[in-house]
Amino acid sequence: MAKQMKTMDGNTAAAHVAYAFTEVAAIYPITPSSPMAEVIDEWSAHGRKNIFGQTVKVSEMQSEAGAAGAVHGSLAAGALTTTFTASQGLLLMIPNMYKIAGELLPGVFHVSARALASHALSIFGDHSDVMACRQTGFALLAAGSVQEVMDIGSVAHLASIKSRVPFLHFFDGFRTSHEIQKIEVIDQEDLAKLVDYEAVNEFRQRALSPERPVTRGTAQNPDVFFQAREASNKFYDAVPDIVEEYMAEVTKLTGREYHPFVYYGDPKAENVIVAMGSVTETISEVVDYLTDKGEKVGVLKVHLYRPFSPKYFFDAMPETVRRIAVLDRTKEPGALGEPLYQDVCAIYADRDKDDMPLIVGGRYGLGSKDTTPSQIKAVFDNLDMKEPKNHFTIGIVDDVTYKSLPVTESVNTVPEGTISCKFWGLGSDGTVGANKNAIKIIGDNTDMYAQGYFAYDSKKSGGVTISHLRFGDHPITSTYLIDQADFIACHNQAYVNQYDVLEGLKDGGTFLLNCIWTPEELEDRLPAHMKRYIKEHNIDFYTINAIDIAREIGLGGRINMIMQAAFFKLANVIPIDKAVVYIKDAIKTTYGRKGDKVVEMNYAAVDRGLDSLVKIDVPDSWADAVDEDQETEDVPEFIKNILQPMNSQKGDTLPVSAFVDAEDGTFPAGTTKYEKRGVAVSVPEWQIDNCIQCNQCSFVCPHAAIRPFLLDEDEKAKAPETFETKKALGRGLKDFEYRIQVSVLDCTGCGNCADVCPAKEKALVMKPFGTQLDTQKPNWEFAMTVKPKANVMAKNTIKGSQFAEPLLEFSGACAGCGETPYAKLITQLFGDRMVIANATGCSSIWGGSAPSIPYTTNADGRGPAWANSLFEDNAEFGFGMYLASKQIRGKIADNAKALIDEDISEDLKAALKEWLDNKDDGEGSREATDKLMPLLTGDSLENKLVKEIYERRDHLVKRSQWILGGDGWAYDIGYGGLDHVLASGEDVNVLVFDTEVYSNTGGQSSKATPAAAVAKFAAAGKRVKKKDLGRMAMSYGYVYVAQVAMGANMNQLIKAMTEAEAYDGPSLIIAYSPCINHGLRRGMGKTQDQAKRAVEAGYWHLYRYNPTLKVEGKNPFTLDSKEPTEPFRDFLMSEVRYTSLIKTFPEVADELFEKAERDAKERYETYKKLAEQD
Repeated sequence: MAKQMKTMDGNTAAAHVAYAFTEVAAIYPITPSSPMAEVIDEWSAHGRKNIFGQTVKVSEMQSEAGAAGAVHGSLAAGALTTTFTASQGLLLMIPNMYKIAGELLPGVFHVSARALASHALSIFGDHSDVMACRQTGFALLAAGSVQEVMDIGSVAHLASIKSRVPFLHFFDGFRTSHEIQKIEVIDQEDLAKLVDYEAVNEFRQRALSPERPVTRGTAQNPDVFFQAREASNKFYDAVPDIVEEYMAEVTKLTGREYHPFVYYGDPKAENVIVAMGSVTETISEVVDYLTDKGEKVGVLKVHLYRPFSPKYFFDAMPETVRRIAVLDRTKEPGALGEPLYQDVCAIYADRDKDDMPLIVGGRYGLGSKDTTPSQIKAVFDNLDMKEPKNHFTIGIVDDVTYKSLPVTESVNTVPEGTISCKFWGLGSDGTVGANKNAIKIIGDNTDMYAQGYFAYDSKKSGGVTISHLRFGDHPITSTYLIDQADFIACHNQAYVNQYDVLEGLKDGGTFLLNCIWTPEELEDRLPAHMKRYIKEHNIDFYTINAIDIAREIGLGGRINMIMQAAFFKLANVIPIDKAVVYIKDAIKTTYGRKGDKVVEMNYAAVDRGLDSLVKIDVPDSWADAVDEDQETEDVPEFIKNILQPMNSQKGDTLPVSAFVDAEDGTFPAGTTKYEKRGVAVSVPEWQIDNCIQCNQCSFVCPHAAIRPFLLDEDEKAKAPETFETKKALGRGLKDFEYRIQVSVLDCTGCGNCADVCPAKEKALVMKPFGTQLDTQKPNWEFAMTVKPKANVMAKNTIKGSQFAEPLLEFSGACAGCGETPYAKLITQLFGDRMVIANATGCSSIWGGSAPSIPYTTNADGRGPAWANSLFEDNAEFGFGMYLASKQIRGKIADNAKALIDEDISEDLKAALKEWLDNKDDGEGSREATDKLMPLLTGDSLENKLVKEIYERRDHLVKRSQWILGGDGWAYDIGYGGLDHVLASGEDVNVLVFDTEVYSNTGGQSSKATPAAAVAKFAAAGKRVKKKDLGRMAMSYGYVYVAQVAMGANMNQLIKAMTEAEAYDGPSLIIAYSPCINHGLRRGMGKTQDQAKRAVEAGYWHLYRYNPTLKVEGKNPFTLDSKEPTEPFRDFLMSEVRYTSLIKTFPEVADELFEKAERDAKERYETYKKLAEQD
């Protein structure tokens, strides 16, 4: 077959070869492996055939453990079966991996290797997960580049079929899984010719069948288990030769040479690095660099890691080697060395000791830490030392245990002629998507090679994205970030003061800044260091106002196509006339399903991007630019030493000592208040005369960036002139002045506050950020000195709740997020005594991504204590927290009862009695504790029982235990645990953010996804109805259950939250949470209104099930929704997740829409019957 070159990422390459050999794929979404299964599902939905002439049957399971069980069952029944996973998900599969291997079933697991959660969660890449599986009996096969994923991934399937040993094919998460490269695609017909069909037939003949019944999976006793276990040895002994055989076949097909171990470098090298994964590409570049300087060095690339074959290892390793450095991308605390290091030591230990080279090992790249050529050079330098350091680390500065190798020389190994480009974007502005298109345009339409890699911070949309693109005439093997760029674009003007965006831009390079500033305004707006760099390095400087252009066209904040067109014009990688044709073709392909209007708007964006560039004439004065003296901020040490460097993209420079005393992953509360990101394009301006003081704007704000303030007479006297107030309205407020204040630097500009404002003339109007900053920044700073007035109104009202300080603020959630307003509200109601267990997902990322901690404290230093365990066990994790406090409080109660009978002061007796009477009431226990604590001092502590109470004083106030998570957790992977915790009858509160998809991993279908919705793993629309989680919980009869939607009924929401927390038993609140994954056609500034529309159309229903009413002889079920008043179909048509079905699968769209409506009506009728019961 002729060579076919395509531009794709590592996940797509793996999916391509997997599809060919797969009959059944059982999967569960997890970052960064999900795209493999997603594209297989999409290909299957569109009718693509595998080598057996069938579409692949894709089944999304409820967890990775479930997926592994389904893989096992499918293999046992005779279908070639594949799965895709990473990290904790892979570990959940381990029990079934033992079974699959033990039964010699030829399955393949494709793994985008990822870090495991330890002291902290990391979604990024290393080999910790794969190394935890090396004992399972799976063969482990490593790929180090996107091309290798394509080539070696096929070997995994072919060798597994022939050997009967299951294979785990792995490659680096993100660095390879998400790196986009131009590679050669192996044709499916060529792969089909390599299959051992006799082995396939034998596999099918061995499958479980009532036609040939056998029994497998027996229980064996000590007499035979050991012998039976050893009987499989011959199959493993055969694996290396089978892998070598198929690698030779791939070499024949492609011309690229593969073996279980591949050596690259001087054939008489004395110093060699042994490694596997993407770092081998970087090492190869350094080998070339050092070889050109006359050094005898090399790299041994490990492909077949298990079984580890001495024969093929020594066939590849030069006999001249004297010193070896083994690099492991994992950490095994307490071991004599990491796994690959120990394997290399072991095989040399079995040889002639006189011939044994010196072997040292080191760790690198944990959590996707960038590994550069300079660091690899340091490894070779270490081998040249008289006594090389062993058990070293690279890429960090270890100033505590001193294991790190110093980098003494900066080396550049990028091939000559490579064009390197960096793009600083804002999450959700389309920058990353546009850059992916740019790579594919260049890669698929020219003879040039292209590479793209995308770095992110830990925010959701609204965070910083940094795209690293390389183009050249030769294959690009630089598996590390760009540090020397020919072109840099900054797509958000706020970044010029937050990041060193020009770092690494070459002399004579090009800089493009998207901003609303005129050329004259740049003099005042750009920081001095940037002006100096532009002048001193002779930078070609351009600006473009893509913000206003996008708004004029109707694209809102999506500036991507404008900026992409500008890039192609300035970078001149390919002729601009051709580039425009390719861009517009890509627009049609990408956005066609969203309608012609969207396509035409993006066409217009391209044209405007080409015509709107402004060349800046750089004045000579910029060479001597000096920044004005800035006031030194008085901030905590943590903010200065940790948060600010991390948020400035300088976290890589922090040494190990920065985390002394934080080894367990502890971070302080309330750090987000120091970030002041200023990412909004528009922010709300308060129209004082129109305001009716309802506080709804504050109620719905996803980021707590707009708040009402009450000022007493003294505070009003101290207020700046610009801090306008009006007389406060409402009972008990006559002595106060009222103001709505916006923190413009913390606002993300969604506009929900202005949208929900019920005033006849809007009291909030969205205005350009620049018009508000100078006035409202100092106003906010003054507002932070105003004392909270939480108790002037009842907190269980819309208005009163907002005078309580929010203890969740300025999170990294998307602009317009539908989840955070719920979480913020519970912190206003119960935050000073809350403990939160948070499932992994969106709510853990916006809730606890270092260093940005949005959960904060009140003036007394109290606030929500927050922790995240895993995805699957969150309910149990929170339940364990509750049990601990219950046990400790039980001890306090026992002591209190005993003390009342002792000879102690009457004051102490009275205080203890009051505590006992109120200990199970949240506010009552706080009041009783406030009276008791002053008495637990001095001589009273001489009493052993009093001292024990004092030592447990943190538990005197009844804790409000909350368990938070999304629908992927509650409906799917965590449902078993959630069900068990609710069934326990204990006093815990569960809040489910129901986005109806796995939102954090990119919008995969869950059991919360309704029929007809298009989601990943439901590419042709979901065919079955949404699970009724609430009604299932109601079946116990003693669980408080509510369904809520903030935008639809704020009063019902507050009532549900206060009732649930007060209920002495388990509670479950299911909160409708509009999400960016829904594709709201009116934008994320309408999320609250979208929730309202969902209820009005009968798509979502509001109710409360309160078991307390049953005890009173009343109907426990209250239906708070009215009969639908809006057309159901109109609501569906307001979201792309439904409208896209019409474009992609029109033949089933109407049928599925009708089913969705029937399902919703059926659910409403069920609720009506419950409400009508006597």
